[in-house]
Amino acid sequence: MASPTVENYLKAVLHLSQSSSDIAPTDIAQLLEVSLPTVNSMVKKLAELGYVHYEKYKPLTLTEGGKLAAALVVRKHRLAEMFLVEKLGFGWEEVHEVAEQLEHIESALLFQRMDEQLGFPKFDPHGSPIPDAAGNFEWNSYRPLAYYSENSTFVLKALEKSGDEFLRFLNAKNMFLGMRFELISRENFDGSALIRFNENTITLSEKVCERLLVEKV
Repeated sequence: MASPTVENYLKAVLHLSQSSSDIAPTDIAQLLEVSLPTVNSMVKKLAELGYVHYEKYKPLTLTEGGKLAAALVVRKHRLAEMFLVEKLGFGWEEVHEVAEQLEHIESALLFQRMDEQLGFPKFDPHGSPIPDAAGNFEWNSYRPLAYYSENSTFVLKALEKSGDEFLRFLNAKNMFLGMRFELISRENFDGSALIRFNENTITLSEKVCERLLVEKV
């Protein structure tokens, strides 16, 4: 049985591994906002537990057991978020901190029942993939809105870095997953985009466009 601290580190290493194969303790320290000596001590513990391959001055990698353990923590977190939104009426901007607590519950049966009650969702409220019970992810190939410049219609499918402040910003703009919108134009100077949906026309900054993962209709 892994401790909450161990699970947090495994989740952090898995997150970093999705964008780079060259993971160093300094990357973990920056992500978790803890000191480097603390990370070094925990990495050695993770290696002793068989969760990571670790050699001094070499990139850190998860073992197969580490990958599974990390994926199951992510599974619990994202199922909890989905359950809070779909069954308990939470807003998508309200669920992260609660799910951070729920993800450390050991009962596999609880999360199995959540999965069943939700109808076995593939994605969480922010469009991120929910691993199955074997730790497998169903990855999507959506591109950020910032990738596109032509006039066309898109569906908002997922979010990149879905922090609470960003989610509240989208709420204020009446934007949500599954919505259709038209990209009218993009400014070459600052990368901002003019979009239209439900008779509303709004301008989005390039920073926002980079965090909206879309599918072209």
